[in-house]
Amino acid sequence: MLVTRIGSGALLLMAALGLAACGGGGEQPQSARKPVQTAASAADADAFVAGINDDYREKLPYFSAAQWAQATYITDDTQLLASRANEEWLEYLSRKVQESKQFNEVDASDDTERAILLLKLSTANPAPSDPAKRAELAKILSKMEANYGSGKWCKAEGECLSLPEIEKIVNDPTATPEARAEAWLGWHETAKPIREDYVRFAELGNEGAKELGFANLGEMWRAGYDMSPAEFDAEVERLWQQVSPLYDALHCHVRGKLNAEYGDEVVPKDGLIPAHLLGNMWAQQWSNIYPLVEPYPGVGSLDVTAALKARRDGEYKRLLSEFKGKPTPLDLAELEHQADAAMAVQMTKIAEDFYTSLGMPALPESFYDKSLLVKPRDRDVVCHASAWDMNMQGDVRIKQCIEPDEEQLSTIHHELGHIYYYLMYNGLPPVFQGAAHDGFHEAIGDVVTLSLTPEHLAKIGLVPQQEIDNKAVINSQMKWALDKITFLPWGKLVDQWRWKVFAGDLKPADYNAGWWDLRAQYQGVSPPVARSEADFDPGAKYHIPGNTPYTRYFLSFVLQFQMQKALCDAAGYEGPLHACDIYGNEEAGKRFMDMLAQGASRPWQETLEKLTGTREMDGSALIEYFEPLLAYLEEQNEGLSCGWEAAKR
Repeated sequence: MLVTRIGSGALLLMAALGLAACGGGGEQPQSARKPVQTAASAADADAFVAGINDDYREKLPYFSAAQWAQATYITDDTQLLASRANEEWLEYLSRKVQESKQFNEVDASDDTERAILLLKLSTANPAPSDPAKRAELAKILSKMEANYGSGKWCKAEGECLSLPEIEKIVNDPTATPEARAEAWLGWHETAKPIREDYVRFAELGNEGAKELGFANLGEMWRAGYDMSPAEFDAEVERLWQQVSPLYDALHCHVRGKLNAEYGDEVVPKDGLIPAHLLGNMWAQQWSNIYPLVEPYPGVGSLDVTAALKARRDGEYKRLLSEFKGKPTPLDLAELEHQADAAMAVQMTKIAEDFYTSLGMPALPESFYDKSLLVKPRDRDVVCHASAWDMNMQGDVRIKQCIEPDEEQLSTIHHELGHIYYYLMYNGLPPVFQGAAHDGFHEAIGDVVTLSLTPEHLAKIGLVPQQEIDNKAVINSQMKWALDKITFLPWGKLVDQWRWKVFAGDLKPADYNAGWWDLRAQYQGVSPPVARSEADFDPGAKYHIPGNTPYTRYFLSFVLQFQMQKALCDAAGYEGPLHACDIYGNEEAGKRFMDMLAQGASRPWQETLEKLTGTREMDGSALIEYFEPLLAYLEEQNEGLSCGWEAAKR
């Protein structure tokens, strides 16, 4: 008799085939009986999870390296390598998820049951079990991401611009509305080629999710929050209703200012705001139009960008003065690049200093050796900022095309939040090396940015010491609100669109119209030019072709204020929440690190309670933070026709 182990669990007893018995009566011969499968045990489940942890340690460095190579060196070759690696990873996950089903009825330990659930939810791209479809899915994913990373707008005169260059036009409030509309359109045109790819991706992703027992891919995504998908829907809507009045008041005020600037023909007094006039390619954050809506011009002015650019220019002048001989144009371009790289490191060090001031460790030397901090001169890369844990053992990196401006400095603080989360939970078994839920991962770095107060920026030498009065507070809050409050509806609607697509409620023939319906409903914005179903405007945002779930960002924008309030309380701070700076407070840092170190090992409610004392996400701290601005907006909006009506199809 041959005993064969199936996966890591049950034993299958296989008898050698014998001759069939003659006649129809009597006992069935042993050789003709069905194989006997022993029941899986709790010990088998523990062994299965231990094997998964070993596999993660062995396999993830290879898969991460392939993805890193594609993102930082976009060629047909790296796209092929990343696609093959992704296919192998999807095959591995699919196989292990299937094997894990043998433990569905096993009374395993809480840790083992949680580990198996996390395995099932470990990818946003569940692959069908069919090898050909799995390969097709991997190829589509690589193609869509490469299309985004290499996308360019080529003008009629022949000049081709990458996304960072196009954004400089859209982000500039001094550029004409026509110039910004042209640039907006140029970038959105780059998404057209992946429209049909996305249709097929949704089909394959749904098939993979159904094999795991979910109705569709959207339901699978919503299952990862220690509550049912229906409960999660209700939770997100509850939070939105809690914070949406702030957005409504800000939208009304900004629309009035833009109407005064551009006139009724460009911005209506009581309708949707054209999306290209809000200082951001996706109208997700509006801080670039702050000069147009600054409540008290010049009061408490904080020109962080000017300070950073001055430092960068000083570095360039130093390099130029040290150059031997007369530099050629190529030499000058290289010196410019070296100055950019040096400034990128300096800005990253500023962010690192905040975390170490809380008692967190210095970043490993390999971080600076291996990170991509500036756009290379010789190749295409995916400039979208991201943080990477390459091996679950300390090889951490960021990928960001850093430029010397305030927004980029804030983004670095955000990305290092991911990095320090990785480092804090690297001691856990690999299956638990993740966030309590994905909103936590996005919130950590943003908690730190809330301490970048005028006093803090003066403390680290980026702005002069400020005289803080009520007008300066309102100006500062307006600037933050154009970043934080304006993001809330965008953070919610991106996945609302995808969930409709995955559920079949939004058909391919209506993809683009459905996208703009949601943008009108939640953001109160409209496209700058007429759109049709020949377009694929959702694909102009990285997270759609990159297939990164997005509700995490909405949750993080609520959680970061809730966490900041708890950390300020731990630091013994007394005063208005918007003025709290936890820099240098090791008690707050200890509370922070204790929470981060739990990773995904416990339900998020327990992890949140460890820091905040409550098991429920809550938007009240966000409202408290912006109380001075809300009072100002209510006063300014008197007599205006606020709100908007989204067109019905």
